[in-house]
Parts: sequence; structure tokens; C-alpha cells
Amino acid sequence: MILLSVALAACSSEAPPPPKAAQALPVRLATVRLVNGNSVLLVSGTVRLKRETPLSFNTPGRIAAILVRDGDRVVAGQVLARLDITALGANEASAQAEVVRAKSDLTRLEDLFKKGWITAPRVEQARATMAAAQARQRAAGFDVGLAVLRAPSAGVVLSRPGEPGQIAQPGQAVLTLGEMGQGFVLRVPLADRDAARVKLGQPATVRIAALGPAPFSGQVSEVGARGDDGTGTFRIEVKLPANARLASGQIGEAELLLGAAHAGAPLIVPATAVFAARADEGFVYVLEPVTRRVRQRQVALGEVAEAGVIVTAGLQPGEQVVTTGIDRLRNGQVVQIASPVAAK
Repeated sequence: MILLSVALAACSSEAPPPPKAAQALPVRLATVRLVNGNSVLLVSGTVRLKRETPLSFNTPGRIAAILVRDGDRVVAGQVLARLDITALGANEASAQAEVVRAKSDLTRLEDLFKKGWITAPRVEQARATMAAAQARQRAAGFDVGLAVLRAPSAGVVLSRPGEPGQIAQPGQAVLTLGEMGQGFVLRVPLADRDAARVKLGQPATVRIAALGPAPFSGQVSEVGARGDDGTGTFRIEVKLPANARLASGQIGEAELLLGAAHAGAPLIVPATAVFAARADEGFVYVLEPVTRRVRQRQVALGEVAEAGVIVTAGLQPGEQVVTTGIDRLRNGQVVQIASPVAAK
């Protein structure tokens, strides 16, 4: 009994063995990043003259003559079209007659005022009448002067919607003139996300099929400040170098280098990092750097791109997600990092 007691006491004094640590699972990681850092975008557009101006008359009237045709080259100040000034001339003559009559009345009333036969307000009223008549005369003469449509600068006639004999209304385009002094541009539509990454002055490579396969070196000269109401796209203009073969309406393609996406833009992760995906939701394992444990997290998914899966919510740039051994992991498990790599 004594020996048994001693043996039991010896056993009870020994510390219990430590529990066996769970084995860490080796995994590979990928860094969550903004979608499209620097990328190249190919987009089609239309060649246009930088300034294409619709020309119209200031007053209504019958078009007497149009002296140019589509494609004609014109110089600054050249007469392009004329209105029939019969009615305009009559209006000017009538306004001039009103001035003569108003001036005669004012002279007569001033003479009567000097003799004391009328009051000063009668004279002031006559002066106001004459001033109004003179203003109408100037307006009528201005309209007669604008009955002749002249080229505001050297250019080319792009279209001729008006025809002789047609009754033109004020502001109605009779001719469209492309001003050659401003050169040609390639106008391309961009989605808002892409337009926000284009900068003024950045280079662009342009190819125009009508001119052959050789590329042009262009430069972004304008970035639209407002999207189109119908399409939601923003207009970007690429200034083209001088070339005698360029023509308004040609189709071209611009190659633009887009800058890095802005903060808050969608993120991208490798497709192997996502599991249990359904509709527009899925799950990923995110690494806790300090504890080296992984945590299951639900994320919102977008489209599948060539470089991975777009994540629209649930992750932050710079976080690391597991890309291997997903089926053997559980929430909170310790992992062993094997050569972390960034998502391609």
C-alpha cells in the first residue's frame, strides 16, 4: 500500500503534456488591387474639323442665291449667299422716312417752345420719338447688311442645307463651314470611368483606314465636361497633325493610355480566390497579417474580366486573399504563407 501511494503521488506531480498544435496549411496569397492600373484603350471615332460653324441669316427672307457648293474652299470675307432684299429695303426706306418726319416735328415743336406756345414735355416727347425712329433705321440697315452671308474665316463648305428660293428663318443653317485654321481632330466617345482617366495633352496613336495603315501621333486636346444625355458618354478630342488627305467624316481609331483608376473604383482578385459564388455575391478568405489566420468574408461581385473577378464591395485595396487550398480552409484557421504574389 505504501509503495502504491508513492507511485500515485509521483504520477500526480508530473505536468500534463501540452495539446498538439494544429498544423498550419500552406497557401498562396494575392493582393487586392484597383481594377486596371495603367491600361491601353482602343476606341473608334470620327474625324472632324476643330471648328465647324453653321451659318445663318439674321432675318427671315427668301434666299436669292447661294454661291458655293459642298466641298468648295473659301477665303475669309468671301460672299457665300444672299437674301432677296426687296422687303428688307422697303423696311429700311420706311424707317428712314420716319426719321425725316420725326426730325421735322421736333424742329417745329422746338420753335413753338421758344415762342412759349407749348410746354417742355411736348418737346421731350418729340425728341424721344425721333430717337426711336433713328434706332429703327439703324436696325433696318443692319438687317440689310446681314442679308449677305460672308465667310468668317478661310475654310471648306461642309454642307449646304439651304437652296435658292427657300424661305430662310433667323438662325436656320443655310451653310456649314469648316474653318481650316483650327485643324482636324478625332472625336471619340468614352464611358465616364474611362474619360476620368484621360488627361489633357497626353499622347495618342491614331489610325485612319482611309489614309492607310500608317499611324498618326495625336494629342488629347479636349475632354468633355458633360456626358451625352442619350448615351452617357463623354466626348474626347484628339488633335491630329496637318495632312492634306484628312477630311471631315473619316473614321479613325485612337489608342489611349489610361491612367491609374481613382480611389473607390472597383477592385479585382484572381478567380481562384472566390468560392461559393451565386448571382452577384461570393466569399473569399482574407488574411489577418498579425495572427496569420484567415477570415471568411462575403463580397459583391461584378463581371469576370481577363485578369480576374471584379469586386464592387467587401474588400479594400492592399488586403490579401487566399488563392490556393480554398476547399481545405475553415474560418479562423492558421495558415502558412508560401511565396505571396500579387494578382496579375
